[in-house]
Amino acid sequence: MKSTGRTRGILLATLCLGLLGVMPIISASRPGDFDALAFALFLSLWQLVFSLPALLLEKRMTAAGKPAAPGAGLKARAVVVATGMIFGFSTYLYVLAVEKAGAISFAIAVQAYPLFAILWETMFLGRRKSVTELSCTGVLIATMYFLGTGGTWRIEGMTIWFLLALSVPFLWSVAHVILKEVLNKTPVTPNQVVFSRVLVSSLFLGVCLLVTAGPDTIIAAATDLRFQSAALLMGFVYYLELIVWFHAATYIDVSLASSVTVPAPLVTTFLALLLLGETAESYQLIALAIVVVSLLGLIAAGHRKAPA
Repeated sequence: MKSTGRTRGILLATLCLGLLGVMPIISASRPGDFDALAFALFLSLWQLVFSLPALLLEKRMTAAGKPAAPGAGLKARAVVVATGMIFGFSTYLYVLAVEKAGAISFAIAVQAYPLFAILWETMFLGRRKSVTELSCTGVLIATMYFLGTGGTWRIEGMTIWFLLALSVPFLWSVAHVILKEVLNKTPVTPNQVVFSRVLVSSLFLGVCLLVTAGPDTIIAAATDLRFQSAALLMGFVYYLELIVWFHAATYIDVSLASSVTVPAPLVTTFLALLLLGETAESYQLIALAIVVVSLLGLIAAGHRKAPA
């Protein structure tokens, strides 16, 4: 049964691969009439719309089931509210980082996710990592530094926008590791988690946009057809990726699930060259190749550690 669950988790994580590869392209293609915060808000609202039918269907199917223990439910709600705010902030940073750092550099930077996931799993969940995993992690850290300095290895070459891009997988890793423990220890389902976190994210981003831009901007963005079309598409793909991801995380470690998405930057790079007219610099291609090899090493190490 463990082997079947592990295979299922890897297959679900593989589906995330294509979705993650497309998302930066959709974000980079958004109309420029409104800023990143407005786009983050409305893509979150569309996620909320897409998540509602699945949640209602799930409630109908489990209406006769045994209710969760009150303590577990309260703990799960508190975690979802906290992580929902983290996800809301990271959604804004995602859109902004794609705009400022470029789709290719951003897609590679997001692959730093396993570094942070491994760190939290080791520090707080007591999961010891092998020499191979630690070696691959070290190579990834060096590669991210190389990419962040534009291939120069000089600290002055590090841009604030690349650091901003790195903050996205950092925030994701914190929230995902916490949510994985909730999914494992409470009756909360992935659909409930996604709906709740998107609801919190939307409220958080809505307040931020209202305070910084005012109601007129929100109304204008809500009635702009081109802007809403892009937000709808991004919201749908993002929602689908979230559902698939959380289901995958119930079967395998977060670090392994994220490692399966290794080729996502290849998808993004190809589409960015084809659709956005971006140029892939030599240092980006070198960094991408090293990242792919290192993350494949993490996958192999995870397989060797897994129980038969």
